[in-house]
Amino acid sequence: MTEAVLELVPVRTRIVTPKDNIIDIIEKYAGKDIGPNDVVSVAESVLAISQGRILYMEEMKPRFSARLLCRFVPQKGSLSSTYGMEAAMLAEGEGRVIFAFLMGILGKLVGRNGVFYEMAGKQAALIDDVTGTMPPFDKCLVYGPDNPSGVAEEMKRRLGCYGAAVADVNDLKRAAVLGVTDGLDPKQLAQILIDNPFGNASQQTPVVIIKNYALAESRALSR
Repeated sequence: MTEAVLELVPVRTRIVTPKDNIIDIIEKYAGKDIGPNDVVSVAESVLAISQGRILYMEEMKPRFSARLLCRFVPQKGSLSSTYGMEAAMLAEGEGRVIFAFLMGILGKLVGRNGVFYEMAGKQAALIDDVTGTMPPFDKCLVYGPDNPSGVAEEMKRRLGCYGAAVADVNDLKRAAVLGVTDGLDPKQLAQILIDNPFGNASQQTPVVIIKNYALAESRALSR
């Protein structure tokens, strides 16, 4: 990929709510800036909010096992809070999360990291704890989005872009593409987005246009 021709353009929107269709929002605020050579990416937490995949803290009652297990999670993780761990148990089941926790301990004893998240279920890794997303939903817990690849395909169809993606990126240089249109390399897109051009807080830029992606890909293949 020839990065010299790529340009990352964050798009400011209004606050996205569960009453919104995320593609309508992108079309309204970014449609005029999207070309046929571009890839449009949207932050996974904001897509999830538009799908209503949120939990309100005041409606949750963390169980004893959630209060206990969260103490063993590093503070930077969403499951380090009692509410984050409770959300994981609600989504994936208490038994599964506890079993994954025990297997994670065994994994660390033999020098293998990441076993807990491999076994605890998809939502355990995707949950955004409070303060992890755009206000006013920074007081909520947000699950990972539903059908991100399907949403990406619909984005491409509606917006007329080269491709689309749903990305989970943070300021710790961790990036993952959860959903992508056919023909795009999710690992390559994750690397392009690694510096986290999204702004899910006061910046209100949950959409990023990767300008000239198709041109850069064509140049790279012609070498």
